[in-house]
Amino acid sequence: MKPLPLTILFAALLSGAIACERSTPNTETSSSSSIELPGEGKTVQGIHVNVIEEQFQTAVVNELLEKLGYEIEEPEEVISAPLAFLAIAQRNVDFTAIAWDKVFAEFYENSGGDEKLEKVGVLVDNTIQGYQIDKKTAEEHNITHIDQLKDPEIAKLFDSDRNGKANFTGCPPGWGCELVIEHHLDAYGLRETVEHDQGMYGLLIADTITRYEQGEPILFYTWTPMWLAQVLKPGEDTIWLEVPYTDLPEEQGDISEKDSTVEGKNLGFAIDRIRIVANKEFLNANPAAKKLFELIEIPIEDINAQNLRVREGENSQEDIVRHAEEWIEENQETVSDWLAKAIKE
Repeated sequence: MKPLPLTILFAALLSGAIACERSTPNTETSSSSSIELPGEGKTVQGIHVNVIEEQFQTAVVNELLEKLGYEIEEPEEVISAPLAFLAIAQRNVDFTAIAWDKVFAEFYENSGGDEKLEKVGVLVDNTIQGYQIDKKTAEEHNITHIDQLKDPEIAKLFDSDRNGKANFTGCPPGWGCELVIEHHLDAYGLRETVEHDQGMYGLLIADTITRYEQGEPILFYTWTPMWLAQVLKPGEDTIWLEVPYTDLPEEQGDISEKDSTVEGKNLGFAIDRIRIVANKEFLNANPAAKKLFELIEIPIEDINAQNLRVREGENSQEDIVRHAEEWIEENQETVSDWLAKAIKE
């Protein structure tokens, strides 16, 4: 375990408050030189999907839990979000830091919902998703809307495997976004002209970038936070495609056109947020961890920047942990405030 560099700071900040709040001495924490951290003697384990772009959030949360005294077990890694939610509900693990609020709504409910799980805080706000094509093709053929792909001639522009349908770099099974895409293919009448290419997103998007670099038209799904926006820049290299109207799976609730519109464009996906989802029993037994979960916020821009470092080769687990440590150091004043508040719980 790494040392706890903020422990002395917390002791100084809180010693006065602790003395006032306790009417009788506590033999475990009455020492003038230190206080007992709320996580001491406890272990905690997170879980994430095997998407390297989303592991930074877990690393940041783990680093902060460790500063509260928790012993951190290696995060579990699964192939799909539904498996992550089930593992949390069954107390095999304690939390996930990659829970998209609306996109994962069905997975949350199917794993026990509010009876077994709880959504805490807003880790990343104003996340967006949608469909993009390269700007050159968009301008040459005046393409601005996804439903223009119903035209076989427009669809053939993106037909990289020469089967008559547009090749669309989509979303792997189990990510949640694939449910929206499949819904849209039906809702917007695109089944006959668009082929939803699914598999390992990293490999598919690498091929998509290669085709772009070779001057070929491209059509793909993307989201933020994610490094891709710094490689294929919206407005410069690509454009977002609009949808004709908002139509989403009913599990996401009542989503209006306003809820899926970004900078005047209806992208078809609800503007979302990433939250921490944890086992309810764990939260009840660990109020300090719950308070920390409520307070942690990571700007999208910071995650995008970290993701780009991963793409450029800093992609080992050691690298990702180092990125988390550096982010905490760069935001030390804010982080110290979060931890001080969590210790008071």
